[in-house]
Amino acid sequence: MPVGALVEAGALFGIPGNNVRVALARLLAAGHVARDERGRYRLGASAAPVERRVRSWRELDRATRAWSAGSWIAVHHAESPASQRRADRRERERALRFFGFRPLGPALSLRPDNLRIPVADLRHELVALGLPAADLVARLSELDPATEQRARSLWDSDRLRDRYRERLAELARSEARVAGLAIEQAMVETFLLGRAIIRDLVLDPLLPPAICRVDERQQLAEALRRYDRVGRAAWADFLKRFDVPHFGTPLDAALAGEPRRVAV
Repeated sequence: MPVGALVEAGALFGIPGNNVRVALARLLAAGHVARDERGRYRLGASAAPVERRVRSWRELDRATRAWSAGSWIAVHHAESPASQRRADRRERERALRFFGFRPLGPALSLRPDNLRIPVADLRHELVALGLPAADLVARLSELDPATEQRARSLWDSDRLRDRYRERLAELARSEARVAGLAIEQAMVETFLLGRAIIRDLVLDPLLPPAICRVDERQQLAEALRRYDRVGRAAWADFLKRFDVPHFGTPLDAALAGEPRRVAV
C-alpha cells in the first residue's frame, strides 16, 4: 500500500498522519515492513511468522485431525520463565499462545496432539515466533490419571463456547447493520469487528471434541468468512483508488481453480 492510502485509512480511525508516518519509519527500521522502489509498503520478512498465523484463520477446518486421547504435544522449557528477560518471556508466551499451549507446571506447557502440522514443523514455527531454540518440543503420553484430568482442565471450554456464541451474534448484528451505514462507517466497523474476531480465531486453542465442542467454532469461522466478504466490499472503492488488490484471497483463488489478484 502507498503511504497515502495508509494515512487516509488511519484518519478514519482518528490516527493523525504524522503518527502513521512515524510508526512506518519504526516498523521499517525493525524489518516489520518493507518498501519498494515506488514507495509502497508491505509486510517485511520479520513479520512473516506472525502473518502466517494470522492468515491461518481461513483454514481452521483443515488445521486439526482426530485426537488420540491421552496424546499431547509438550514444550519443556530449558530456562524457567522467572529467569528470562521480560522481552524474551513475552515472546515465548506469545509463541505458545498462538498454538494454544497452556502451562501444566513451571517448566512444562502442553496442548492436545490433534494438529495436522507435523511436530518438526510445529517446532520450527514456535521458534520463529519467539520460543527459545533450547526448549524441547515433543509428544507426551501416558500421564497418570490425575495429571491427565488436570491437563484436560487447563482450558475453560464453557468460556470458549460462550465466546463463540457472543461473536456469532455480534457478526449477525453488524452484517444486518452495515448495509445502512455510510461507507466510511461501514469501513471502520467491519475492520474493527473483523480484526477482533480474527484475533480470537487465530488464538483459539483448537481443542478436540473430547475437551470442547467444535461445531460452534466452525460456525464462527464460516460466519467470519461471509463477513470478510462484506468488509472487503466496504473497502473495495477505497483500495481500488490506490491500486491495492482487495477482493481475492489465496484461498478464494484455490477454491475457484483460477488465478486472481490477492489481498496483501
